[in-house]
Parts: sequence; C-alpha cells; structure tokens
Amino acid sequence: MGCGERKIRLDEVGLDIIPPCDVLWDLNNHPLPFEDEEFDEIHAHHVLEHIGRQGDWRFFFEEWTEYHRILKPGGIFKGSVPYFKSVWALGDPGHVRVFPDTYFIFLNQAEYKGQVGRTGMADYRSVWKGNFNIHYAKCSDGHIFEFTLIKTEAK
Repeated sequence: MGCGERKIRLDEVGLDIIPPCDVLWDLNNHPLPFEDEEFDEIHAHHVLEHIGRQGDWRFFFEEWTEYHRILKPGGIFKGSVPYFKSVWALGDPGHVRVFPDTYFIFLNQAEYKGQVGRTGMADYRSVWKGNFNIHYAKCSDGHIFEFTLIKTEAK
C-alpha cells in the first residue's frame, strides 16, 4: 500500500492514491477494492500515518477490519510508521495520526480478555471482531516504529 514507484517484486499488487500503481485508491475509502482473503501479505511502510485521523476509533477499526478481510488466514501485515516520540511523527504536515506502542493491542482479542475491567483498556469488542497477533513491534532507532501482525483466529 502506498507503493508509488517502489514496488519491489513484479508479482505484487501496488495500491496508491497517486499513479503509477496497479490500483488507484484512497485508503480513507472502505471497502477496499479487493476480494476476501486475497492476499498472503500486506506491506504498508510510511502510509498509515497519512490516513484517518487521531482519535477516530471508528475509522481505526473499520480500516483494520478491511485489512483483516483481505488477508488470508495466517496472513501477515508488515508496516512502519514514524515512532510517536519522534519529531517526525507529527512534524510532517501530511501526518494525521501517530501510533503509540500500545495501539495494536486493541486488535488482539486475548488482550481484551486479560485487561478489560482490570486496566484502563477500553472495550471495543462490539465493533472489532477480527484478531491479529502481534509478532513484532519495536522502535529500534528512535524514529521508525516497525511492526508485524499475523491474522489469526481469536481464542
């Protein structure tokens, strides 16, 4: 997603709001123009901070419901965004939201079971039915937060 002219492999499907790419699409619009369980992987590097807006939980869960829908079971979502403490997180005029370290726990159903009622974690299970396990989430350089999520069944 947001590939611009940077497709790495010829067998990738590139999606961007600006040509050239395979699919011209604004990621603020849902549903995404793909079939259910169409992809093994989604890559979004320096894309997600440009869509939606901070605090819009409806968009957040609608967005991740779409990613969950188009990934095959066991599919992988790899992404990177500016680290929320970096000067670049909101220092770029095109960035409309930041991703704190805790953002992705809201996509994991086990986190709700373990935290709701015990911590300050809000309960969004009425709108979020999917499940992603957090395989990797780390900021290693103080500026870029990288993550890998795996689509799984909720337990």
